[in-house]
Amino acid sequence: MKDFILLFRQPDYDHLHLSPEAMEALKQQWQDWIGGIAAQDKLAGRGPRLSQEGKVLKAGGVITDGPFVEIRERLGGFIMIKAASEEEAITLAHGCPALASAGSVEIRAIS
Repeated sequence: MKDFILLFRQPDYDHLHLSPEAMEALKQQWQDWIGGIAAQDKLAGRGPRLSQEGKVLKAGGVITDGPFVEIRERLGGFIMIKAASEEEAITLAHGCPALASAGSVEIRAIS
């Protein structure tokens, strides 16, 4: 069994426009999806939700605001899972609520 990290990217994480009911439904989607992975005993760790702000250090000591200047998606969070293969990790990533919001899930093995 290998460990993989699932990185969640979406164009926007500003949920202030959602009604309380829609926000609760979105929260439930995430809990259901992660709970399904945990029920299979494949959840290795749950990463915290990341701040919307950040800095990027580039070669030569150049520091820019936010990691979002050159990409259209924002990294919103991550979880760590256990899977027998990359294919199984991809299978577990299906159903991630980020996908329904025009987002993506990046799957990387942890070595």
